[in-house]
Amino acid sequence: MHDEPIDPFNGDPADPSAGLDDAVGDAPLEPLTESERQDVLEDLADLEVYQALLGPSGIRGLVIECEDCREPHYFDWDLLRGNLRHLLNSGRPRVHEPAFDPDPDHYVSWEYARGYADGVHDTLAEGTDDGES
Repeated sequence: MHDEPIDPFNGDPADPSAGLDDAVGDAPLEPLTESERQDVLEDLADLEVYQALLGPSGIRGLVIECEDCREPHYFDWDLLRGNLRHLLNSGRPRVHEPAFDPDPDHYVSWEYARGYADGVHDTLAEGTDDGES
């Protein structure tokens, strides 16, 4: 089983994205710094929590405002997880591949997901404080 979508052009000499790696430039790719790696690992851990909390209520993933095109991109949980793992392993982000024809009502922002998780955490913490009184 794969953690990320399978590349339908893998190994195909007519792969339309074959030249994209060369287009990055002649400069060698810098590996992620330890701080950047830690940030990606924290994002992956957060993503697991967000999916566990929000998935059962019908949320299918996160919406991210693209810095390049200034448009929202909708990523389902598995695609976003795969993109983060790719970044962790290769040191570079994937060409963004948002979900096809998503229903915006089924996606929330990172900020919303973080706030929701914080709210659940605070509620649970208050519940244990009340029991000790």
